[in-house]
Amino acid sequence: MRDSTLFKHLTSSSIVAACCVLGLLYFGREVLEPLALAVILSLVIAPLIRTLRRIGLGQVPATMLSVLMVSTCVVGLGIVLAFQLVAVTGDLPKYRAAIRTKVAAVRELTERPFARIEAEISAVQPQERGIISGRRGINTVTVNPTQPLPVEIRQPRLTTRDSLARLFAMAWGPLGEAGLVLVLLVFISLEHESLRDRLIRLAGQTEINRTIRTLGDAAQGVSRFFLSQFTVNLTFGTLIGLLLWLAGVPHAGLWGALSGMLRFVPYLGVMVAGAVIAVFVAAIDPGWELALSCIALFVALELFVANVVEPKVYGHSSGLSPLAVIISAVFWGAMWGPVGLLLSTPLTLCFVVAGRHVRGLEPVTILLGDAPNVSGAQRLYQRLLTADSDTIVRDALAYLRRASFARYCDKVLLPGLALAGADMRAGRIDAGQMETMRAAMGRVAATLNPDGRTPARTRRRRDVSLLDANLGAYLRQMRETRQGRWQGSLDVPAHSVVLCAALAVERDELLSELLVSALREGNIDARSTLLGSADRPGPDKAELISTVILPYPADERLGDWMNATAELRTHLPDALLATIRLPFDLSSVPQPTVEEHVDIVLRSFEEALAFVAPERAPRG
Repeated sequence: MRDSTLFKHLTSSSIVAACCVLGLLYFGREVLEPLALAVILSLVIAPLIRTLRRIGLGQVPATMLSVLMVSTCVVGLGIVLAFQLVAVTGDLPKYRAAIRTKVAAVRELTERPFARIEAEISAVQPQERGIISGRRGINTVTVNPTQPLPVEIRQPRLTTRDSLARLFAMAWGPLGEAGLVLVLLVFISLEHESLRDRLIRLAGQTEINRTIRTLGDAAQGVSRFFLSQFTVNLTFGTLIGLLLWLAGVPHAGLWGALSGMLRFVPYLGVMVAGAVIAVFVAAIDPGWELALSCIALFVALELFVANVVEPKVYGHSSGLSPLAVIISAVFWGAMWGPVGLLLSTPLTLCFVVAGRHVRGLEPVTILLGDAPNVSGAQRLYQRLLTADSDTIVRDALAYLRRASFARYCDKVLLPGLALAGADMRAGRIDAGQMETMRAAMGRVAATLNPDGRTPARTRRRRDVSLLDANLGAYLRQMRETRQGRWQGSLDVPAHSVVLCAALAVERDELLSELLVSALREGNIDARSTLLGSADRPGPDKAELISTVILPYPADERLGDWMNATAELRTHLPDALLATIRLPFDLSSVPQPTVEEHVDIVLRSFEEALAFVAPERAPRG
């Protein structure tokens, strides 16, 4: 684990610098918006430019052709959508009666409860009786001669020329910004290599490797994200348009295209698209069946895409957690408005990628990255400290669905226990925490059945006294309770049993029991024994054992370990003798000394599985 915290470098100067950057982003948005759009678009079309250059075009022709192709597609799509919107506007008078009926129904539905509440409140309040003109029930209106008469002011009717001028004034701002973005896009794409060299030169010669990796990761991440997002949104829009067309909704292609484009705006866009489609369908249909059906189809398809398709297609390629996407949308939307919403994900992704290589931006990566900077072993250790055995089991089962138990031990379980052991030796874990961790590990072991089958959830109240003394002995007792004294039948073929032997210490017994579980998952007849005990297999059962595996000796138990290996050599002369030295083992016993007493030194549980039965070793 890296010895850095989120606020290690937080000083007054860094806070002032951050405030200055935020102020620059907000007050300089008129300049930064088109620049950011051009930079992001240059990263998006960079693969197309490289493809054109690969077929023989130069830098300038490839760039101009790529920009022309993209611009043509965008302008063509905009023109088609504009004509579709005009057609929708022309068709709206046909549905005027339906719209009025729906508005009246909705108004009645929303106002009726409040009117009823108001009537009930009025019924219990004392009635104020007013007498107008001296008689009850007679209203007299007195007109003041000095009271001015209401006057209605009519605006002059706009001519076609005035309408065009107003429309041009409204479109001038977006068109001018689009033109500026286009010009910047061309020059940035033409100077792409030069700009990269300038940035590398600006970072300095000592940071050249880190700068190249940062720029490469950012460009690749943004390009991959936009390509994946474009594919998903195009498919989503096509399916929406097709479903609406099959349902008989007019202008189904427009609504499908609108749904696909608005999905580029995180979360808010799809809700706007669904609301627009719902309002239109409700307006054109006299009843409510078509509107409710379309809403149900839209919601079902969106849930399927968001929860099934997107996690598989680009859920991890974006590099951002779901919460980070929402936070970035809120932040950039507040800074730059609609443009910020559209660019929120790629801009935040660039900062997250940079934080992997730039120490000053590391907190951004930790807070907003798709996965916290915590390994599986660290996560296991943290859950052990809080006795969260349910989460440990859930994570373990998820890991075991894609990998073997041997790999889980090598990558997660044993490194996590090694972290706990290091903190215990350093005095950072007290007796109460150690007892909590031991109990949590016992519940995990009771749930993850050693013979590879996962039984029903064990009761949390279960308490085994042996667990308080030795976790490895507790695991062996559990298996012997289920399978008998010899942990299985002795009527097996010769040289078919792998014996995992251990000295009478918790470290060795736990490693031995976990190794038995890993080997049994690989359909290997593995059994454990305690060296020096009366119940270990004797010389009469020597022909059943093919291999004996022991943990690597600890410094203080080297003599006992050497005596045990000598005894095994005497009783099991035909068996292979191996030991496992894990990467995080703190033993300082020289390996040449150990190699004199065994046939091979293994480095992991997966290597032990491959050594015992190469044809059964799990892959991946």
